[in-house]
Amino acid sequence: MASSSAALVNGLGSAFLTGSKKSQSRLATPVAVAGTGASRRVVVAAVATPKKSWLPGVKAGGSLVDPEWLDGSLPGDYGFDPLGLGKDPAFLKWYREAELIHGRWAMTAVVGILIGQAWSGIPWFEAGAAPGAVAPFSFGTLLGTQLLLMGWVESKRWVDYFNPESQAIEWATPWSRTAENFANVTGDQGYPGGKFFDPLSVAGTLKNGVYVPDTEKLERLKLAEIKHARLAMVAMLIFYFEAGQGKTPLGAIGL
Repeated sequence: MASSSAALVNGLGSAFLTGSKKSQSRLATPVAVAGTGASRRVVVAAVATPKKSWLPGVKAGGSLVDPEWLDGSLPGDYGFDPLGLGKDPAFLKWYREAELIHGRWAMTAVVGILIGQAWSGIPWFEAGAAPGAVAPFSFGTLLGTQLLLMGWVESKRWVDYFNPESQAIEWATPWSRTAENFANVTGDQGYPGGKFFDPLSVAGTLKNGVYVPDTEKLERLKLAEIKHARLAMVAMLIFYFEAGQGKTPLGAIGL
């Protein structure tokens, strides 16, 4: 009887019932069946958390509402992939990398646009044409410098994506005395952490000069970042439409 009870309880962690590896991991807590004679005790692990959905009130819809290729393991994964772009795991990884990078640029741009206009009064889409906007550099000098620096940084990111940790070496960081500054401390693609990329230790702590990532804080910040990144990308799309009509974000709300 004890062995039958253990088999039944452990069966709750099957792929058929849990639906994803992440859900299965939540059921990985050992199950104890103990007792002799008439007294027996069964200790059951916590119930698995269901996958989150972008349409939580809708149960039908098939892959449109609950695509099987999204298991909820990515931060901010709510099963939204109507075009099936993430069916291939390799493409899914690349699209997440692209979403993360574009989202970070969008967050930076939104803050720069709002603060820039509030400070100077010049619309963001006219700032480059304002007298002295790029002084003391000419437009050609500024463009060439940006292409050179951005090209160098983006090429390193591109290479590191296909060959992780390949850029955390001395020759790839010539100005740094130690390659540890550019190493991926967390082990997660797109979240390098460390003293260089997390100088305020938001997602980790410094112990005897060594950066130690905090897994719980990191997971929480990943979710917060991707939510803000998506909101910023939508905001930038709205900014573009407003600019086409000669309006600015602050002007649209009467500021």
